Amino acid sequence: MQYILSPSLLAADIGHLAEEVGAVEKAGAQYLHLDVMDGHFVPSFSFGPPAIASLRGQSSLVFDVHLMVQEPRRYLEDFVKAGADIITVHAEAVTHLDRTLYAIRETGLKAGVALNPATPLSVLDWILPLTDMVLLMTVNPGFGGQPYIPYCNDKIRALRSLIRERGLQTDIEVDGGVTLQNVQDVLDAGANVIVSGSGIFRGDAGANTAAFMDILRKQEAGR
Repeated sequence: MQYILSPSLLAADIGHLAEEVGAVEKAGAQYLHLDVMDGHFVPSFSFGPPAIASLRGQSSLVFDVHLMVQEPRRYLEDFVKAGADIITVHAEAVTHLDRTLYAIRETGLKAGVALNPATPLSVLDWILPLTDMVLLMTVNPGFGGQPYIPYCNDKIRALRSLIRERGLQTDIEVDGGVTLQNVQDVLDAGANVIVSGSGIFRGDAGANTAAFMDILRKQEAGR
């Protein structure tokens, strides 16, 4: 299993995004987590396709685009053109989840499904084979810097068990309150794609990224 770090730009210095992206890329991060908020599904707003397109020309990282927007299928073409590599949509924000996942896959991009902390895994029963990645929110979405919700470790374990039972290779991404202090517990529960915002961009982003990557590499090596 590959272990991947996806630094969340939600916590980066908005005035120096190119430098922040360069720092985490140089330190070994493989993905860049881009949170898109519409002020409707979640109360906050964030950047959209123009900002992502601007960054695309400055980075070779995998663009991990997390759409926290209502009925995101309306905007898929915009994010494809902007340079997304993975598009993740919230099960809670989509009327026809299978149709939306098929639409993402038809663009040639990877498709992900995000679940809020209290959303049950049963939502995935019929569509898990259509997903390349399941994003488990470990805080309630909309704001950065929130503390990790402890019961989510059990949810991660249950999802990893389900994926193994079905013989799938689906990635489990975890987003919300992940720090250098608790990331090992998250990995041990079964996650393999780690999102961190404040844990990386609060302080020296390059050094924090390197510290996360050291833990992930040891996990991948079985140490």
